[in-house]
Amino acid sequence: MEATRDEPVTPAGRLFLQPHFNQIINCAIGFKEPLNTEAIKTEISDCLMVKHPRFCSLLVLDDHGREYWRRTQINLDDHIIIHHKDPGFDSDSDSYSEENIEEKINSLLADFAVSSPLSTDKPLWELHLISELKCVILRIHHSLGDGISLMSMFLASCKRLDGNNEVGFTEKNRENRGDAKKLRKRGLLEVLKIFWWTILSVIGFFGKSLWVSDTKTAVSGGDGVELWPRTAATAKFSLKDMKTVKGAIPNATINDVLFGIISSGFSKYLDIRSSHALQEGLKITGIAMVNLRKQPGLQEMSKLMEDDSRARWGNQFGMILLPIYCHTKDPDPLNYVKRAKVMIDQKKQSLEAHFSYNIGNLAMSLLGPKYASILNHRILCNTTFTISNMVGPQEELMFAGNPITYIRPTSSSLPHAITMHMVSYAGMANMQILVAKEIVPDPRFLAKCFEDGLLEMKNAAKNAVML
Repeated sequence: MEATRDEPVTPAGRLFLQPHFNQIINCAIGFKEPLNTEAIKTEISDCLMVKHPRFCSLLVLDDHGREYWRRTQINLDDHIIIHHKDPGFDSDSDSYSEENIEEKINSLLADFAVSSPLSTDKPLWELHLISELKCVILRIHHSLGDGISLMSMFLASCKRLDGNNEVGFTEKNRENRGDAKKLRKRGLLEVLKIFWWTILSVIGFFGKSLWVSDTKTAVSGGDGVELWPRTAATAKFSLKDMKTVKGAIPNATINDVLFGIISSGFSKYLDIRSSHALQEGLKITGIAMVNLRKQPGLQEMSKLMEDDSRARWGNQFGMILLPIYCHTKDPDPLNYVKRAKVMIDQKKQSLEAHFSYNIGNLAMSLLGPKYASILNHRILCNTTFTISNMVGPQEELMFAGNPITYIRPTSSSLPHAITMHMVSYAGMANMQILVAKEIVPDPRFLAKCFEDGLLEMKNAAKNAVML
């Protein structure tokens, strides 16, 4: 029988393996009932994850130091790690309150972000079972795939509580497929707009990669901050509330509302935590990841595994720069969303994400992963925060017969002092906020600033309807 040939790691995968990045996705998944470890092991042994080539391959280096994937046999006991009960966690006291459980899970995620690399002696993933917290933490190296790939794979292993077998195909995906057809019918004016906004975006991208840096604030990170200790908090948003705000502004999207929330939250936080008066209209810049697959949204695993698919497995995303402006004297909370919508509409009319993806591949080819990672590191050092937003399943799911209550991903530390990852699930959107605790010592307060921002916008939207 012919041996399976080693498969080269993709350029994006090689970038995530560099010391400046070494990105690991740490995703906490909550359950309604205590964990049945044997049932979870059985479910994992039969699921697509352990059959996927990336999840049963070792990372190896050739004589020239180039990375490859080499297929191997998986021993599940090496990947499934059971955390035994914390002696200080007394089930007869209030230690099991929802707030304390959330705090302990966030503490684990923060520790994983800086101090727990994945061993290269086995495929680069782990599943941590923490029964006392009714939680599992799935740790996957980013070189194995991006959020769309990994979430799609996870959903393929879940079942719906209502018994319907179709999981993860949301209304947003259907809308996006229709939008893709519309994009083929562009007029001259639209083409000129695309050209104009792309040029401006590219200039801004090069500026951030070379010398243009955000104004230093109470939430600024920088070179070396990726090594600092972290803390984490969770901001919780009702999708119903976000849709109420969305409906008050013509042609707005949930992403517009999200960036309005972020603008409002940062304005509140900086106004209180800054050592001097906050400059009205202060600009800080975020980095967001954009899915570049022709077939948007969550995917069926069978499509991701096809070589000629429009929705391939892997890291298929580009970066875009998202400037937000801090305002503390604006009487109308909805103006945060209106300003965010204008900015995001301009980004939609540019090819910035495609440019960043292709220039990254070019840098990897011409300069190698070391210098390409330095270039990306400079962009991170010159901006203020990272944000990602993924539309998760809106139906309730279960895994190994246990209903899932939340999905909260985060990642390894970056030079940013603040990293935010939001995933919606079953009517709620949870945003995990990971911070450098010496710079942002109160992430729970920052989360409350975001939550209060949405509540103010919702009330303003309701008042606007009444008028």
